Amino acid sequence: MKKTNMKRNILTLATAGAIALGGFALVNAQDGNGFAGHGWHGHQFAMQHLTKSLNLTPDQQAKVQPLLDQARPQIIAIHKDAMQKTQAIMDKTMAQIRPMLTADQQTKFDALQKARQDMRNAMQEMHAAMTQ
Repeated sequence: MKKTNMKRNILTLATAGAIALGGFALVNAQDGNGFAGHGWHGHQFAMQHLTKSLNLTPDQQAKVQPLLDQARPQIIAIHKDAMQKTQAIMDKTMAQIRPMLTADQQTKFDALQKARQDMRNAMQEMHAAMTQ
């Protein structure tokens, strides 16, 4: 029972870390037109969504757009900071967990950590390729 809980906890932490890294990569991959949390052209999506949902007039759209543009860098900065803090916590937690594991569990744990690092590297490569 204890071994099953430990495996579940490790997988949960690894998954949370992967999700956090994915969000961080998404924000980092913004091409200048994005709005944090909404993908590549998210602020355009947000404007389209607001326009459609609220039936905004062209005058209202012209007033709302600068507000979205102003909020975008602030949201991106907050998101980046949160992702960096999350990564630091995940790294510290993983470093504390590893010594508690058996040799076999450490081998599996290390494989999970390597997969997490590989995902991080792939996201960074994707970002680099998209900004070229």
